[in-house]
Amino acid sequence: MQFIRYINDRNEFYTIHGANLSLSIPHDVRNYACGRTPVCVECERLIESGVVVVAAAGNHGYQRYTTNDGSYDGYTAFSITDPGNADGVITVGATHRYSPHTYGVSFFSSRGPTGDGRQKPDLVAPGERIHAPLEDDWADLDGTSMAAPHVSGAAAMLMARYSELIGQPRRVKDILCRSATDLGREKSFQGNGMLDVLRAFQSI
Repeated sequence: MQFIRYINDRNEFYTIHGANLSLSIPHDVRNYACGRTPVCVECERLIESGVVVVAAAGNHGYQRYTTNDGSYDGYTAFSITDPGNADGVITVGATHRYSPHTYGVSFFSSRGPTGDGRQKPDLVAPGERIHAPLEDDWADLDGTSMAAPHVSGAAAMLMARYSELIGQPRRVKDILCRSATDLGREKSFQGNGMLDVLRAFQSI
């Protein structure tokens, strides 16, 4: 992220318009406030410099716990990971690839709100059985890291079509969030809803 800022500053124009982050860093609650960890701070700096930052919400929405009474499975609130906790980042959860209205948010997709009470994720996008490249092959993969690139692509398309949006990451985020399709799920699960690229274009 520092390098992206360096490149843009060096060239004196926006050479790199956006960044997609497929990271899942646990929030170090004992040393940093939510959204104020080093990686979140760097994200905010990058956004303030004019770059769109999209991040995967994390895959901790359903977990197995072990206690003195045994182990059990369950859905997990407050499970957004860094850098998805950064306020200006577009944090993306996952939904069913073909039937999002029927099946809703993927069981593994991390849930909000953030540890300090802000609404996250911001959006959801297809994240199940996404045909994706591996080092030497292709495979159908699951995860919020499969969902986030859909939103990054939508942001790139908006900036390619409407060049005045370049350098306006908060406006791009607002457009994508306001135009999302409500899946009828809790805000802590779906955020503003599912990415809707056509509606985003029509809203401008």
